Amino acid sequence: MSDILIVDDEADIRALISDILEDEGYKVRQAMEADGALAAVAQSQPSLIILDIWLQGSRMDGIEILKSVKRDNPDVPVVIISGHGNIEIAVAAIKQGAYDFIEKPFNTDQLLVVVGRALEANNLRRENAVLKERESRDYQMIGGGQSMAALRARLDRVARTASRVVLTGPPGAGKEVAARHIHEKSDRASEPFIVSNAATIEPHMMEEVLFGRLHNDGRLELGLFDQAHSGTLFFDEVAEMPMGTQAKILRILVDQSFQRPGSGELVRVDVRLVSASTRDLKGEIAAGRFREDLYHRLNVVPIEVPSLDMRREDIPVLAEHFIETISGEQGLPKRAFSDEAMAALQTFNWPGNVRQLRNVLERLMILGGEGEEISLDELTSDTGRSPDKSDATQLSAAQASLPLREARELFERDYLVAQINRFGGNISKTAAFVGMERSALHRKLKSLNVTTSNAGGARIAQVNQEEG
Repeated sequence: MSDILIVDDEADIRALISDILEDEGYKVRQAMEADGALAAVAQSQPSLIILDIWLQGSRMDGIEILKSVKRDNPDVPVVIISGHGNIEIAVAAIKQGAYDFIEKPFNTDQLLVVVGRALEANNLRRENAVLKERESRDYQMIGGGQSMAALRARLDRVARTASRVVLTGPPGAGKEVAARHIHEKSDRASEPFIVSNAATIEPHMMEEVLFGRLHNDGRLELGLFDQAHSGTLFFDEVAEMPMGTQAKILRILVDQSFQRPGSGELVRVDVRLVSASTRDLKGEIAAGRFREDLYHRLNVVPIEVPSLDMRREDIPVLAEHFIETISGEQGLPKRAFSDEAMAALQTFNWPGNVRQLRNVLERLMILGGEGEEISLDELTSDTGRSPDKSDATQLSAAQASLPLREARELFERDYLVAQINRFGGNISKTAAFVGMERSALHRKLKSLNVTTSNAGGARIAQVNQEEG
């Protein structure tokens, strides 16, 4: 129930407004001067204030009360009323943050319309704030490893420019998160960020979705480029775009304008385009499915978003973030990982990348009991990996066919590669965990033909096949 504070020095006016609003189901409080009004606001923030400009016997007039309320409670809408109203007072009130201005005498319908609109606008603002906060939380760039630090630095640099960007990387790696980071760090941050996925749009509807349509009855349907005006349009899976649409996108990039379907109208737009693809765009060009001239227009700054396998050191902090997020969104109890389960989480392969990790964690939270620690057995059972206990007496075909010395080397090599990648290529951390001196570990890696190299801003361990 909305709580409305009425501030007026005339008792009969306060009573009249109170009766009207209470009949409509609103909760109403009253004050006759500044001190009473400010005390009521301090006691409990109202949903709306109806405030008279002229208050006899008050140490502050309505404009001064308005300024005070807006300074300490900027989200509270205020409707100004006055029996001595004129355009100058109305303009002054609006400039100080009033939602609207009503002149006495007013009729009931007029009052209810303004009150209803003010409350609706305030509710929408609050809902948008909650959604924006949730969206910001869901699309944070999580992780402090080398690859993420390198990615974040590149995104920050390109965000300050107007350059177009193509983000590449496997599905679920976080390309939309990277695109949002570019937008939020740019001078367009306060403008719209619009997402389009070409893979989800029917080819025959592509142009209408992007450019809108003027229907025969005169009804105008805006497209994504209209919605993204002054902001950023994130075009995911750009390789899925039909060739005919590619030509029109090229014109927009050249002329910053397009012709709306169903109309001869030329529409000018100011949109920054950030594209993404899981496909090799050069391969698509060679196959005749993507325009080379469009590729060069889009691909001013190419940036690769690393897979989760290339940033394993970020998995613990990602897991903690997702557990917090899922718990907050769905009211599910938080769960912690055992040390063995977390170690396994960092060594598993993640073909679905960050998206797959989140889905696994959500499933574990739904199916697990409150306060129960996530064990290695539960994790491996959920992900389809075989728990170590049940496989303790089983060998792979490769291991079974080798003498003991070679089988041991195979295990040591796989084990050390997994541990180095788990710690983001940090040899010191790996040595401490496996219980070896750093120099001894280096010698062991050399004997096993294991090398480390830079990939996506991080060091990745791999077997040197030429020497192995």
